[in-house]
Amino acid sequence: MRKQKSKRRSRAGKPRARYTPKKSYKARKIEVEKLHPRISQEVSMKTFEESMPKIYRWEDSRRILLRKPPINPILRPRHEYPWEAYQTFNPGVLLLDGKIHIIYRAIGVDGISRFGYAVSKDGFKIDERLPNPIYQRRNNKPSYYPSPSGGGYGGCEDPRIVVMKKDNKIYTTYNAFGPGELRVAFTSISVDDFINRRWNWREEKIISNPSEVHKNFVLFPEKIDGRYVILHSISPRIQVSYLEDLEFNNGKYIESYHIPNSNPNGWEGRVKSPGAPPLKTDEGWLLFYHGLSKKEPWKYKIGVMLLSLEKPEEVLYASSFPVIEPDQPYEYSGFKPGVTYTCGAVIKDRELLVYYGAADTYVCVAHSPLDEFLDALRKDKDMKEKLGLSKLFINGFNGS
Repeated sequence: MRKQKSKRRSRAGKPRARYTPKKSYKARKIEVEKLHPRISQEVSMKTFEESMPKIYRWEDSRRILLRKPPINPILRPRHEYPWEAYQTFNPGVLLLDGKIHIIYRAIGVDGISRFGYAVSKDGFKIDERLPNPIYQRRNNKPSYYPSPSGGGYGGCEDPRIVVMKKDNKIYTTYNAFGPGELRVAFTSISVDDFINRRWNWREEKIISNPSEVHKNFVLFPEKIDGRYVILHSISPRIQVSYLEDLEFNNGKYIESYHIPNSNPNGWEGRVKSPGAPPLKTDEGWLLFYHGLSKKEPWKYKIGVMLLSLEKPEEVLYASSFPVIEPDQPYEYSGFKPGVTYTCGAVIKDRELLVYYGAADTYVCVAHSPLDEFLDALRKDKDMKEKLGLSKLFINGFNGS
């Protein structure tokens, strides 16, 4: 008489499931090919490539527009200095005397946001970095709540810096944060004082509506039609203010409004804000800006648009893809993972250098030959026009 095998039971008294060894990759591949013959996959891929060959190839190549060098991050928090021990990010930049001057936001152990200074001759390697902040708000009374834009409990955030050679001055717009406020502030310093590191900044002026929340105003680096120009919103329209002077006396401020704008025809599900101050090229003003996608609303990506030289409120072209997006380990290993955020860019020897904060913790740079960058954007524009998408996409910004 054959012995009957006893069934093994679990502690709960239920029969245990038998262990079934996993099939090898080769065995599974053979089964899949029986159900889905390889020829059908090849045909469908070939059909896709034939239907949209240009877009398919462009999608593969577009990510090399702005290259991220291995030297990144170029600035990190320094734990030996309490004022910048936690975060160093979102830099504004200037090109003066052949050097790139980097003014970055820093947060340390007291939670106050200040501006630090570093300089680079080639734009990549940091040649010098000062041990003390170069600017902080006089009233650094902390808030009870951290800033919604990068953390900290008060101070100055996200410097946008331009030099006006005819004025012999450097102007800075930034976000002023403290108890019950998130406004746009303005200050300046003479070029001579800046170069000689005499940090004699002019007294802060609040230039946005004091009773409203505002951020991210950018000043054009030269006058247009004899007036100063500040761009203060890109959503849903490009909003610029023309000013006779930059005094902001008697409580004068810029009235602005922002409506979160969806762009179904582009990479941004939500257009956020202007980034670096505009850069002048022969074809128009290059304006980098921030956007969030609908599928990845926690990722800050950077796009670019081209504005008219004479009428910067007019969008000539906007890219159909981000030119910088988080795809490196250091862009996910900080205070706010998945964020790439720019406040400064320069053109040095026909090389475009865009400086950005990574994960709200580090300072990084991305670069490209300017002519190559403009040529790639031109090809993208031509492609969209052939597909009939260009006008629709631009309307997402100027609301026309």
